[in-house]
Amino acid sequence: MTLFQFLWSFIRRHRRNYVLAATMLFCISILTVWIPRQTGHLIDLLASHPADNTQLIKELAYLLLAGIVIYFLRVGWRIQLFTASYQLGVELRTRLYQKLCLQSGAFFDQQKTGDLMAMGTNDADAIELAAGEAALAGFDGSVTFALVISMMLTSVDWRLALVALLPFPFMALAFRKITHHVHDASRASLDSFSALNEQVQESLAGVRTIRALGLEQRNAAQFSALASAARESSYQAQRWEAAFEPAVGLSLTFAGLMTLAVGGWLVWQHEITIGALTSFSMYLGQLIWPMFAAGWVLALLERGKAAWKRLEPVLNAELLVKDTGSLSNMPAPAITLQHVQFAYPTQATPALQDLHLEIRAGQTIGIAGPTGAGKSTLVRLLLRQYELQQGQILWGGHPLHAYQIDALRSQLNWVAQEPFLFSASVAQNIALSAPGASRAQIEEAARLASVHDDILRFPQGYDTPVGERGITLSGGQRQRVAIARALLTDSALLILDDALSAVDTATETQILQHLRHLRQQHPTRTMIIISHRLSALAEADQIIVMKNGHIHEQGNHDFLLQHNGWYAAQWRYQQLEASLDAA
Repeated sequence: MTLFQFLWSFIRRHRRNYVLAATMLFCISILTVWIPRQTGHLIDLLASHPADNTQLIKELAYLLLAGIVIYFLRVGWRIQLFTASYQLGVELRTRLYQKLCLQSGAFFDQQKTGDLMAMGTNDADAIELAAGEAALAGFDGSVTFALVISMMLTSVDWRLALVALLPFPFMALAFRKITHHVHDASRASLDSFSALNEQVQESLAGVRTIRALGLEQRNAAQFSALASAARESSYQAQRWEAAFEPAVGLSLTFAGLMTLAVGGWLVWQHEITIGALTSFSMYLGQLIWPMFAAGWVLALLERGKAAWKRLEPVLNAELLVKDTGSLSNMPAPAITLQHVQFAYPTQATPALQDLHLEIRAGQTIGIAGPTGAGKSTLVRLLLRQYELQQGQILWGGHPLHAYQIDALRSQLNWVAQEPFLFSASVAQNIALSAPGASRAQIEEAARLASVHDDILRFPQGYDTPVGERGITLSGGQRQRVAIARALLTDSALLILDDALSAVDTATETQILQHLRHLRQQHPTRTMIIISHRLSALAEADQIIVMKNGHIHEQGNHDFLLQHNGWYAAQWRYQQLEASLDAA
C-alpha cells in the first residue's frame, strides 16, 4: 500500500471532517478572490465620479463582512481538519504498538529499539502532517489557484492572464527537481534520527557499564558524531525544502514585471481601466499562496512518503508466530517433544537437533549443560516466542499451535536470568500479572521467593519504587522479585531459566524448599529449572544435560553421578569449589 492509498482510506473513514473543512476552504477561496474584484470596482467608482457616501460605506461594509466571515471559516476548518489528522497519529501509533506486541522474538532479533521508537515519534508525525497540513494546503491552494486564474481570464483580461502564466512551466520543472532531493534528504534525516535515538537508548540502558569501563568520553564522542550527522541531514532536508521559495519568488517576480509592462501598455491604450489593472495585480498577489502551497505540499508529501517507506514494512510485517489455535482449555502440562529441531535465522548451526523429551504433569525437570547448548531456546519454543521448524511439541496430546496463545501463556510462568522490572513500586511489580492481588497475597509470594525481609528494609517497604528496569535493586533481588511475581499466579507450568544465578546458595536452598512445599500443595504443577549451579537441580525428578542442541545425558541426580559423565564432573568441581569457599 502506498502512502496515498493509506491516506485516502483514512480520509474516506473521516470524510465528514474533511468535507466540512473542504467546504469552508472553498467558501474562503471564493471570498478571497471576490475581494480584489470588489476593490477594483471601488477604485473605478472613485475615479469616474464622486461616489455617494452611503454607497461607499455599503461597499466597504461588504469588504469588512467578508473579512469577518473568512476569519470564522478559518477557525472552523482548522478544528475539523486537525481533529481528523491528529486522530491519524493516534491510530498509527496504536497500530504500531499493537503490531509490536504481537511480534515474536525473531522479529526483534532483526530490529533496533531506537529505530522502532523513532517510527512511533518522528515517522508518525511526518505522516500525520501529510494527512493534515498537506491535505489542507493542497486543497486550498488548488481551489484558490483555479479561482484566481478564472477571475483573471474572465473578469479582467485574458491577455494579461496568459502573460502571467508564462514563467509557471519553468517553476514546475524546478519543483520536480527539488522534490526528488527533498525525498532523499527526508529519508536520510529520518534514518539519522533513528541512529541517534538508538545511541541514546543504548547509552542510558548501559550507563553503569559505560561508567565502570571509563567509556564516558568515547561514548560522548560517538553521540556527538551522530548528533552532528542528524543535524547535517536535517539541515540538508530543510535546505532543499527552502529551495521552493526562491523558485516561487522568481516566477512571480517575472510574472509581475511582464504583466505590469503589458498591463501599463493596455491602460495607455485605454483597453483596460486602472481599477482592472489594480484588481489583476491583487489577483497576481493571491497566486503567491497557491505557489507556496504547492512547494509546501510537495515537501510534506515527500517527507511523509519517506516515513511511510520506513513504517509500512513494520506495520504490515507478517507475524512469525501466528495465533491460529482454537483450543482455550489447557489440561495438566504433560509435555512431549518429538524430533524437535530449530535454528535461529542468523545462525547456520541448529540450536536444537532431533530433540526427544517427555515431561509428565507434576514433575520437576532440571536442565543443565554448557553455554550455548540450547537450554533457553527450548524454553522459548515452549513459550511460542519462536515457531517450531521441525518436529512437534505436544501439551496434553495436542500440538502447541492448536491452543490459543493467550490460553497457553496464561498457564506458563517464566522467570528469566535477567528479569525485567518496570518503573513502579515493588508491590506493583510483584502483582504485575495479578493486579487484583491483596497486599497479604503479595507478601506471601515475596516470602516464598525469600525476598520479603529485603523488601522490609527498603525505605518505603513494598511501596518503594524500583527505578527503570529495577536499577535500584541488586541482581539477586530482581530475580527474587520476579520469582515472587511468578508464584503469585496459579500457573500450571513454572519455568526458572537460570533465575537463581544471582542469589547465594543459602537463599537458593530456601527458595527451593518453598518450591517443594508448593509442589506438594499443587501436585499437578510442573516445574522446569534451568541452572548452571547443579545444586538447584539435585532433587529434580529428571535431569537432562544438553550439549550442542542434543540431550547428552538424562536421569535423576544419583543416576547421573554414577554415569560419571559431564554432570558428575561438574558436580564434583562445584562441590570442591563450595568447600574451598567455605574454608
